[in-house]
Amino acid sequence: MAKISASVYTSHVPAIGAAIDLGKTEQEYWQPVFAGYDYSKEWIKENRPDVILLVYNDHANAFDSNFVPTFAIATGDEFKPADEGWGARPVPNVKGHSRLAAHIAQSVIQDEFDLTVVNTIDLDHGLTVPMSLMFGQPEEWPCLVIPIAVNVVLYPPPSGKRCYALGKALRRAVDSFDEDLNVQIWGTGGMSHQLQGPRAGLINREFDLDFLEQLIADPETLSQKPHIDYVRLAGSEGIELVMWLIARGAMNDEVVEKHRFYHVPASNTAVGHMILENS
Repeated sequence: MAKISASVYTSHVPAIGAAIDLGKTEQEYWQPVFAGYDYSKEWIKENRPDVILLVYNDHANAFDSNFVPTFAIATGDEFKPADEGWGARPVPNVKGHSRLAAHIAQSVIQDEFDLTVVNTIDLDHGLTVPMSLMFGQPEEWPCLVIPIAVNVVLYPPPSGKRCYALGKALRRAVDSFDEDLNVQIWGTGGMSHQLQGPRAGLINREFDLDFLEQLIADPETLSQKPHIDYVRLAGSEGIELVMWLIARGAMNDEVVEKHRFYHVPASNTAVGHMILENS
């Protein structure tokens, strides 16, 4: 049977993708950021999954303001990197697992989550930057990926509680799949940052570090955090952190922390990263 063995959490700062693509990873500014993923690249080689459920948000590339689903799952066999206005990133196409994705859609919708099912979708930095951080620059990605898109761009985004519950529904869906697969779930986005207005550039280290700690020790309570707390304390884009709760909800209550990393700044945001294995 399919099982979720581990979860990965990481920021998906677009400037990180540009630094990789332009060969700037060893520059003084960027080297500390990428050093935080050295352990992760070795870990993923030893713990390579068959499939990744990659939870991310689209940034008005696949979905525009006319149509933004709260939760969407991509069920196709292959997905291209999106052109975000300056050309698509020079990364491989993502190969999907359409049978598992269709099973998850069926299971989760029957479990009372109204996922939007998407067959074709171009994938922006929200998904491709985490892949590059973990796998480097391969000619092909070494595992299959099922994109799960979450609206954290337009009001109203889903609550942390709803995201945490979706993670549990995804876990039930994977557990009921009839193929022997090693599955990981990744939660991406965040941490504290704001891109506009008088508070542009806001970074709240204390909030971020507390979030990382609570995500491991007490995710149930963390899931109750109201949206206004994210906005006030972590900036308008800090709400992306609810996607980490989806990944945590799909894990056991007790987990083993394999790696934790935090760095500021990268571009105008904080970078957070963690790897958890099921105990």
